[in-house]
Amino acid sequence: MKKIIVLLSILVAISCKKETNKQVKKEDIVQAKKENFPEELAKVFTRHGGIDNWRKMKILSFNKGKEVHTVDLHSRKTVVNSPDYSLGFDGKEVWLDEEKKGSYKKNPSFYYNLYFYFYAMPFVLADDGIIYEKAEDLTFNGKNYIGYKISYKANVGTSPEDNYIVYYNPKTYQMEWLAYTVTFKSKKPSNKYNIIKYNKWENVNGLILPKEITWYKKDHKGLPTEPARAPTEFTLPLLSQGKLAASFFKKPVK
Repeated sequence: MKKIIVLLSILVAISCKKETNKQVKKEDIVQAKKENFPEELAKVFTRHGGIDNWRKMKILSFNKGKEVHTVDLHSRKTVVNSPDYSLGFDGKEVWLDEEKKGSYKKNPSFYYNLYFYFYAMPFVLADDGIIYEKAEDLTFNGKNYIGYKISYKANVGTSPEDNYIVYYNPKTYQMEWLAYTVTFKSKKPSNKYNIIKYNKWENVNGLILPKEITWYKKDHKGLPTEPARAPTEFTLPLLSQGKLAASFFKKPVK
């Protein structure tokens, strides 16, 4: 697994060098098309660097603790590397590779893209197959945040029953909160929302992505009250227009 991390570093360095010197090619230009998301959400995307700029990117990488998450943004192939295990999605199957068999206790199919969705906010809310509707605003510490609910058309992704609600600052249009349901096991719609505060952001190659998020407890009305646990931090972010070989996302051969 260490070899994979080293390989990524080399490929990223090469891709970044090429991006500095190359001329823009026709295939790199994102074609304008009619968007289906609300105008208000378009302003949120613009505040975070622009949806067209996001779509030009091909590779996203970030660290969560000892894990290195690497995603092909167009195919959504994914690899999560750590010292004790690696897992991923090669475009067809989810796989797991452990240093010690049975040591990984989570469900790879649920986990492999979990933090990608939290990290790639708000841009993943412009994916295909999404249904948008206005949600009730959220009030926290006397401040009001505008909400939009995101649901999915049938057979979109592994959990099309999942719902998200994004809340943004009405003055700056910066995303501030995310509420979400988890239906991976039940496969049934749920009204039980978890809620995350997006505390800190940083500029990554022109796009504003989260640096720190915190899960919050809720009261009987479903409103956030206080942090449920310590913040989750993201480090060593990278966005690139370079491309990784399909073999990078395959399960390691021993």
